[in-house]
Amino acid sequence: MSRDRKAPVRKATPDAIYHSTVVEKFICRMMIHGKKSISTRILYTAMEKIAEKSGENALDVFTKAVDNVKPVVEVKSRRVGGATYQVPVEIREERREALSMRWIIAAARNRNGKSMSDKLADELMDAYNSTGAAFKKKEDVHRMADANKAFSHFRW
Repeated sequence: MSRDRKAPVRKATPDAIYHSTVVEKFICRMMIHGKKSISTRILYTAMEKIAEKSGENALDVFTKAVDNVKPVVEVKSRRVGGATYQVPVEIREERREALSMRWIIAAARNRNGKSMSDKLADELMDAYNSTGAAFKKKEDVHRMADANKAFSHFRW
């Protein structure tokens, strides 16, 4: 790894159907073993099911679901004088988006039965309605940060 400078941040290209970089990032995060075409098919099928169930624009539901799961703060471990403290820290926008997508995908994979597109559609609908496992994960992270706000002076 080079010590000279940071790696440049590459811009994601928009996806084929919705022309959204957020959808393309989601597809790439969901991909396993480089099988992008399978990941793409799963997401687009899930988007069709969302549009069918909700009667709204699937892209709007998708972006609202991702926004609902985005955390604002998280806790990081800081070691101070032999003790480890969980210090609440605000999160950058890129990391917020990455965490929300990761949590939605993990929650969809952990659902029982059905195909991945069905599970993903259900999880996105739950996130859109501010329910479900991914939204619960965000609430847990916020609760943990709130419980440890007494240690926020250790932030540096």
